[in-house]
Amino acid sequence: MTSDNRNLLLAVVLMTIVLFGWPLIAERFLMPAPPPASSPASQPVSKPASAPAAPQAPAASPSVPEAVATSTPKTLEEAMTGPRVAIRTPHLKGSINLVGARIDDLELLDHRQSLGADAPPVRLFAPSGLPQGYFAGFGWTGPGAPPANATWTADSGTLAPDRPVTLSWQSPEGAIFRIRLSIEDNYLLSVRQTVENGTEETLAVRPYGFVNRTGTGPETDAFNLHVGPIAVIDGTLKEGDISFEKLRERGPQSFTTTGGWLGITDKYWLAALIPDQSQQVETRFQWSEAGDRYQTDFVAPVQQVPPGASATATSHLYAGAKEVELINRAAARIGIPLFDRALAWGWFWFIAQPIFWLLDQFHKLFGNWGLAIIGLTIVVRIILFPIANKQYASMAKMKVFAPKLKEIQEKYKDDKVRQQQEIMEIYKKEKINPLAGCLPILLQIPIFYALYKTILIAIEIRHQPLAAWIRDLSAPDPLTPLNLFGLLPFDPPGFLAIGVLPILLGITMWLQFRLNPAPMDDIQKTVFAWMPWIFMFVMAPFAAGLQLYWIINNIISIGQQWVLNRKYAAPAPAPAAGK
Repeated sequence: MTSDNRNLLLAVVLMTIVLFGWPLIAERFLMPAPPPASSPASQPVSKPASAPAAPQAPAASPSVPEAVATSTPKTLEEAMTGPRVAIRTPHLKGSINLVGARIDDLELLDHRQSLGADAPPVRLFAPSGLPQGYFAGFGWTGPGAPPANATWTADSGTLAPDRPVTLSWQSPEGAIFRIRLSIEDNYLLSVRQTVENGTEETLAVRPYGFVNRTGTGPETDAFNLHVGPIAVIDGTLKEGDISFEKLRERGPQSFTTTGGWLGITDKYWLAALIPDQSQQVETRFQWSEAGDRYQTDFVAPVQQVPPGASATATSHLYAGAKEVELINRAAARIGIPLFDRALAWGWFWFIAQPIFWLLDQFHKLFGNWGLAIIGLTIVVRIILFPIANKQYASMAKMKVFAPKLKEIQEKYKDDKVRQQQEIMEIYKKEKINPLAGCLPILLQIPIFYALYKTILIAIEIRHQPLAAWIRDLSAPDPLTPLNLFGLLPFDPPGFLAIGVLPILLGITMWLQFRLNPAPMDDIQKTVFAWMPWIFMFVMAPFAAGLQLYWIINNIISIGQQWVLNRKYAAPAPAPAAGK
């Protein structure tokens, strides 16, 4: 196999390995070992304030009450009965359940469930007891603290920007507990918890926060996309060892951390608890088989509150879309470590994040994410132009000298050592580098994979059009000739739904192969003849934005190769007889 074809085949193989194999290998073999599973306990016991904190798992799990359902409503409307405080912002709509002080009703007004103009907004939170129950809450634990199902009172009927709401509950002994909620930024809520001790004894209480979810949700955890419990513990991102599956298998997992965050993530949505970054807190991740409920929570250190005194604790809740700008803004505002990793950028995050930034700049310039992808492709090609130019020049020279190389192979077919010596002599004399194509190929692989992850996870690209029939760059091309472009009333299965963009990808890949030096044997010819059409099927289920990038990249490559092929147009003469 000639070196240029070998390089091209290497590109395809390596890209496929990185795209499909590397994340699976990394997750299976390179993830850090999970901590020992905690022993299940029916009722965890709080540590005394003077007890030293363990370096990893605490001696006892945090004593946050499990947020169990108080009823089993049949419908969302039925679940909304009872005292509530409305949530009204330009980006959020919902309510707070005063029974338990739970934020259990939240819709994201900027994002729709589907492409239709009348599609309902995405619902993030839903009340306990429903199959899609998902909510967050804050409170206090310890003697005299409000029970999990306490009914709180509110000083206002609506939580809105610049209109905070304070929830209050008073114990029979006279202690007053308050939770002040305020909208700090889009999906970021500030939580200020206060206790005023009106009793005659010192209170020993601990503030906590939790996120509780029924079931695993509509999405599934995968090798290239984490869905489920997530946390940053002492500066380390934790995903796999606290996944839904691991919690079911191993039981509760507990950690201590100073700084960090924890919550439950979906592909595009996040519910994250952000404790006071200056305090050491205990965290817990657990699954309850009764009702198939998952809970992640934190509990802050014990606060001793003498009679007549008060104590305060602050934390935050991020509940909404994982928009890059908002995630970064929240991280900068509070000082949250690795909050950007709430987005599953993958192993090439250090490339994916700059790629998104560049895409965002082009989007601001053009107002279209499809044009932004085209702009990104051109920039990448400009950056790699000097290296790629050497590659294509070498390939063009290989094509020129192909007859001469073929003659040498025929002449010395029984003497492989002499054959290689003669070929290397031509390479040296004509300054042909048979490995010239490797470097641009290796550079393109992480860029391609990073773009794949960016289009996969960036909600900014979700439901964004290119033009004409491409209404969602994050979804596969919907227009396929297999149903006569929608005229026949059926949808082909995913692996057969070959859209227009995959067809163009196959055609441009075929044209690019045509400009390469011809393979020297029939097997190679067959492989390279079929490869464009195989990749047309392979790429069909991928996002249209990724297909667009590959097509534009192929077109630029075709132009570059065509120019250099014209520069080296004349075939080299075969060796003279007897030489």
